[in-house]
Order: sequence, then structure tokens, then C-alpha cells
Amino acid sequence: MKKKIIIIIATVLLLFVFIAVILTSVDKKIIRKAVPIKGRIAIVIDDWGYNLNNLEIAEGIKQPLTCAILPNLNNSLLVAQKLNNLGFEIILHLPMEPKEKYRLEKDTILISMDAGQVHSIFDQDLASILFAKGISNHMGSRITEDSRVSALIISEAKKRKLYFLDSFVTAKSVCPLLARKIKIRFAKRDIFLDNLDDPGYIKGQIIKLRDLANKNGQAIGIGHDRRNTLVALREAIPQLVKAGYKFVFISEIAK
Repeated sequence: MKKKIIIIIATVLLLFVFIAVILTSVDKKIIRKAVPIKGRIAIVIDDWGYNLNNLEIAEGIKQPLTCAILPNLNNSLLVAQKLNNLGFEIILHLPMEPKEKYRLEKDTILISMDAGQVHSIFDQDLASILFAKGISNHMGSRITEDSRVSALIISEAKKRKLYFLDSFVTAKSVCPLLARKIKIRFAKRDIFLDNLDDPGYIKGQIIKLRDLANKNGQAIGIGHDRRNTLVALREAIPQLVKAGYKFVFISEIAK
């Protein structure tokens, strides 16, 4: 008789434990579903390819990043492979002529180039940037204000089923208008994160990006392959996710 009572008590206790586990699991699911998405944030990191210095920091970022890689550098192909293996989105960071007198990358697209030259550069650059889902302009204030050459570039991207991200280095950019006309998937930068390579400044820009995403439903921030930028993002992103912000690739925003 005592044995039966012990068995009954043990069974009841096990039943209570089972119910408690189930309810806890359900509660967690309800809590997760109850957190509203305050806004979508896309982070782009430009200028990959010069070196391999910051790959280890990038590995610690467990949310979507879009990585814009410069073509034809010694590390372009290797960086593209490593960043793709980390699950990040890869785009070609296409060098274009600026109005300012900066040192130009090899095969920078110039205002004087014709359709054949632009086509040839595209082919060559994409061969060194595997996995590319889109393109963005590296510098390019002179080009993105010029309808003829910008139309050539955007048309080449559309032929290859790539989206176009306007880094928006000039307020006079004609790319938004051309993108609608040519009917390519398009996105435009909202905030530069690291015009100053200073941790405090970068954190402040991330807050501005958060606030813009909260206001407009989404926001795009561009930073660069620099230690301070990536460390700041590695620290800030988990906090923003916890606060209800969703990180996405540019391909999820471009339209």
C-alpha cells in the first residue's frame, strides 16, 4: 500500500514538473512574440579588401551585416570568401570618380568613359568579388551627379540582377531618379557612422541611426572597415536587438 502511495505521489510530482516546464516554454514564446519590432536597421561596412585586420572583430557580430568589398586588391577575393562564410551579405564597392582630388583605386570609373569601358570594368571587378548581391559607389561624387555614366552603371547592375546602393556622397545624386526609371532594386544611405574615427562619435551616430529607424520604420547606416567602428557595433547591436530593433541585409530593404 505504501509503495502505491509513493508511486502516486512521485507521478503527481513529475506531472507538476512537466506542466511547469511546458508553461515556462509557452511564457517565453509569448514574451518573445510580445516584443514589437521598433524598426529595421541595415548596417553596411565599406572598404573591405585592404587587409585582414578586423575579420576577428566582425566574427563577433552575430547579426546581419552587408559588406562592401573593393575589387582587385590583394585581399579582395579572400575577404569576400571569409565574410560570406560568416553569413554576411557581400556587395561590390565600385570605385567611381569623385569631384575631390583623392587617390583613385585601380580602374576607377571616370566621367569620360564610354559604355564599353564601364562594361569591361564591371566584368573584371565582379570576378574578384564573389557572392555579390549588389553594388555601391566608392567615392563617386562626380559620377553620381552625372546622368549618362550613372545610367550606364545602373544598367550594368540591372543586367546582372544586382541591386544598387547609393552611398549618397552628394546631395545632388541623380541615382534615385535613374533607379526608378531603369527599374532596379535600390536603396540609399541615411547616416555615415564614422566620419570621425572616434568611439564616442561612432556610438552617437549609432544612436541617431536607431532613432531614425524608430521614426521611419527602417534606416541604413554606413561605416568602414576600422577597428573602432566594428568594436562599437559589436557592443551596440545586441543592446539594440534586445530593445526591439531588427537587423537586416540591404537586399531586404532595397526595392
